[in-house]
Parts: sequence; C-alpha cells; structure tokens
Amino acid sequence: MTELATRPETSADMTSTDVQVDVVVPQTRELSGAQLLIELLERQGVTRIAGVPGGANLPMYDALSHSLINHVLARHEQGAGFIAQGMARVTGEAQVCFASSGPGATNLLTAVADAHLDSIPLIAITGQVPQAMIGTDAFQEIDTFGLMLPISKHNYLVRSAEELLEVIPAAFELALSGRPGPVSVDIPKDVQNEIIRVTELPAPGRRAPDPVVSADEVQALLNRINAATKPVLMIGGGIVYASATDDLRQFAEQMDIPAVQTFMGLGVLPSDHPLSLGMLGMHGAPYTNLVLEECDLLVGLGVRFDDRATGKVAAFCPNAEFLHVDIDNSEIGKVLQPVQSIVADVGSVLRLANKILEPQQNRQWRQEVDQLKHDHPLVLDGKDELFRPYGAIAAVADIVGESANITTDVGQHQMWVAQAYPFVRPRQWISSGGLGTMGFGLPAAIGMALAAPDHKTICFSGDGSLMMNIQEFATAAEHNLDLKVIVLNNNHLGLVRQQQTLFYDKNLSAVKFEQKTNFPLAAQAMGMKGIDLSDCDDPGQALRQALTEPGPCLINIPIAETEMVFPMVAPGGANKDMITCEATDDHSGESA
Repeated sequence: MTELATRPETSADMTSTDVQVDVVVPQTRELSGAQLLIELLERQGVTRIAGVPGGANLPMYDALSHSLINHVLARHEQGAGFIAQGMARVTGEAQVCFASSGPGATNLLTAVADAHLDSIPLIAITGQVPQAMIGTDAFQEIDTFGLMLPISKHNYLVRSAEELLEVIPAAFELALSGRPGPVSVDIPKDVQNEIIRVTELPAPGRRAPDPVVSADEVQALLNRINAATKPVLMIGGGIVYASATDDLRQFAEQMDIPAVQTFMGLGVLPSDHPLSLGMLGMHGAPYTNLVLEECDLLVGLGVRFDDRATGKVAAFCPNAEFLHVDIDNSEIGKVLQPVQSIVADVGSVLRLANKILEPQQNRQWRQEVDQLKHDHPLVLDGKDELFRPYGAIAAVADIVGESANITTDVGQHQMWVAQAYPFVRPRQWISSGGLGTMGFGLPAAIGMALAAPDHKTICFSGDGSLMMNIQEFATAAEHNLDLKVIVLNNNHLGLVRQQQTLFYDKNLSAVKFEQKTNFPLAAQAMGMKGIDLSDCDDPGQALRQALTEPGPCLINIPIAETEMVFPMVAPGGANKDMITCEATDDHSGESA
C-alpha cells in the first residue's frame, strides 16, 4: 500500500568500481483522515462494508467512493451491524460496519451488544460531530463512546487523523485476539476532514499470538479424564472460533467420550456422529440432560456455562467435577468452580493433547448413554407434516442438503431448528445466542450470503422476529442473493405465548397480532419473490421449486399458534425437571 519512489544513480555520479544501487525514497502524501481510514481498511484486507451514510460520516463515504471496497447499503443501521456480523460469523474474520452519529450510532448499539455477548469480531466505525461541538447537545450528538463502553471489547474516540495510524490496526488486533469481540471507533467529522502528511502506513493489525500451553497442564487434564468413569465433553463456540473442530473430533474419538454441544457449538460434531449428544440445557433432548445427571466429570471446552445451558447452577451435573479450558480468564470460576482450568486457546490445548494422549475406551459408559438415548428420546412431533414446525424443517433440510448455510431469528423457530436441523460442520449455523435478538436473522443471512456465495443461505424466522428488520428485504433483493427466508408463521409471539401458557396460568397478554401481515406481498413489494405454501396446490413441490431456484425468496408456512417447543426447562429450574409435551394439553398443533 505504501507508495515508493526510486532514483537511479547517474553515470556522472559513478566510478568504474561503483555498482548501481536504487535508492528507495518514501513518498509523502497528503491525505484527509477519511481517506487515511479507507486506505487502512484496504490494508487490513477489508473488501466489503455494510453501513448507512449520514451527515457526520459523509467524509468517510466520499473517500469510500474512490475505493475498491464494496459497500452494502443497509436500510437500517442495526441491519448493517447484523450484515457485518453474518460475514464475520461465517468467515471468522473481522468485518466492518459504518454508521453516522446520533440515531445512526444508537441504532447500531444492539448489533454491537449482540456481537459482544457472542464473541464476534466486529469493527463498528461511527461518525461524530466535530470535536468543538462535543458536549454542546449539537444536532445528532450522542456520547457514542460512553454508550459503547459496556458492550464492546474496546472502544476509541479518535482525536486526530494521525491517531488513525495506530487505532485502526489496533482495533483489528483487539477484535481478533484472545476471545474475539467488537471494537468501536468513533471519529469526529473534523478528524475525518483533517489533512495530514503520510509517509508510511503501519502494518495491518492481526491476531496476537496465543499463550503457550504447558504440556504438564495438559497431561494433568488427561490424567483427570482417564480417572473418570463417566466423562462428558461440553463443547461450545470457542471450538468454532479457534478453528479447532477437527482437533476436537480427533480428541473425542480417541478418548471415546460423548459430547454435549452448547447452542453456539452446534455443528462442531455432526448431528449423526455417534458421540454427539446434541444440545444441552433449556431445550435440550431429555437424554442429553439426563446423561449430565449421571456423569462424574464434565470437561468444558470453549464454553462459558451460560444459564440457558446449565439451568439451576446448584443442580447442574450434581455428581460431577468440572474441568474448564477457555481463552478468557474471566470465565474461569465465574459460574462453576473447576478442579482444574487451563486459560489458553482451546485449539492449542487439543492439538497438544492429541499428541500425548493414550487412546481410551469407555464401553460401559457408552452403553449406559445409549440406553438413556433409547429410553428418553427427543420426540420430534409432526416431523412428517409440512405445516408442523419439525416437518417444515425436515423438508427444507432434505431439499437443500448439507451445503446450505443456516441462520435463524429468535424464538420458538430458533429452538426447533437448533434441536432438529442436521448440522454437519462449523460455521454452517449462526444465530443470536447471548443477547437473543429478534431481527437478527434476515440481515445476518444477507451477510452470510455475501461472504459465502457458493452456499445457499436459509433463514428460518418467525412472524414476530421478521418484523423487526423486515426492511432488509430490499437489501437482499438489491444484491440478488441466493437467500431463502422460511417464515414459520403462527401470527403470535410464539415463545412468549408458550411461557404465558405454561407459567402464567394461560393468561395470554399482548402476544397475538390482530393485524396480520402478508409476508409474500411485503417481500414482493421490496423486490423479492414471495410465496405462501397454504395457497399452493402442491405445497411440497412449491417448496422444492422455491428453494432450488436462484435468487431471494420468502416462503410463508402457516403453523398453529398452539405449537410448542419441548422439552423446556422452566426459567431458574433444574435441567432434570424438564417439561415435556405431556405437561400441557395446549400443544396439539390444532389451531385454537
């Protein structure tokens, strides 16, 4: 990126013994802060930015217009943040979103908070009013730095164009290093317009080296595992972020240990792998949570022991000791106290363990696990019926095959997909875990489709979640993405309705949409194809055609509002006290 000028020696300067040498002279250039920003992003390898322009970031957009970086014009700043997240989650690389000051920045906050809780490397760059106006309640002024502080890994308020030379590489290094996360960079408009002389650009920011793993620590970990009679692995998103899926599979198979997966860890083990016990926790399979009741050692690998996974902490794995491997020291002992922990990149630990371990066999424990799976299965009620949740998911999976990437919004449909979709690889599945953000699915799917165009992208949504960022239909249409949005439509806030039914004496309050939305027509109005399977003579064939044709399409699948996602652990309850479909008579799938 740095431009260099050369001046050869002339013959008058040389003697017969001289050798001609090119003298490299750095070229000094005058750049505005905005131009410097764009060049630094190019140097980082950024090829696409999602954002929305406004008064305070117009210099950035003026500079961007002269760049090879592609811009994705979102219809809402929250959409821009989730589009960037979709790109980051599917690639593992830090991605960038732009927003202006004031409402532009506040609209972006939810996407940044979502990235923070799910450890996603996101660079959120916002414009700000000129520095002389900060603190005067100027038009569209807001304390972006203060707002971003608790929801980002690090944040900056840039005071001069020269600071960008340090801030931008540092932002990428911070976002990618250790436990990934979002970094906020707020740039006042006068800094964007400031002209400085630049001779040399800094090296791009990269992931910092991980801590060296001690062989003694890993051997001690293996010794504890070997001493256990009923060990279980708990594998999470940290395995995905460390690109350690193959290492984990080798470790699990060599040690012959069954594994439960967190919501963020789905896909690390294929759903049909003999050691996979599926998702644990609030909506885990009965046998999964019951296996954890029996285990005597739980090995947490790249997990944070989230409450949706553990349920009532005091009752979680009552017979087990805990081992914990995580890159983030603050997670060790935060929820559960391990008998041994290793603060390190989980991939480094697994690779070293695979070199020094002695293969094990746990026949008796595996037989006991298989018996629990047989006696307490996950019942996918209606899996052969297209207009039932599990049936719709199965039909989609059968048509699109293993190559499709999957995302969801948040709600019942999210849990149905997490339970039943046959995931086979990491980064095939993305969803909002920690923050549980309704409106995540559609823009995140746009990001997935942009970053992985060779894979069909499927977004499962609900009628409640889809309304949160429905405007991004226009963005999907504008880019003609091979993106299919499946709406499991019960015309209700389904998961809220379920909790009110189970825990609030069926007092259904503010959960039904009295004014129905015609989603196919809404999609068509914004340039996408839209169909309603209930209007089709052959719904199965219509679904197949819609999924296999290229381009964006909305597929509406009506389901009954009485459908529920089971099992379910009551908030604050123990995982062993799962509620099953027999617990209520309001689950038949028949419309109320």
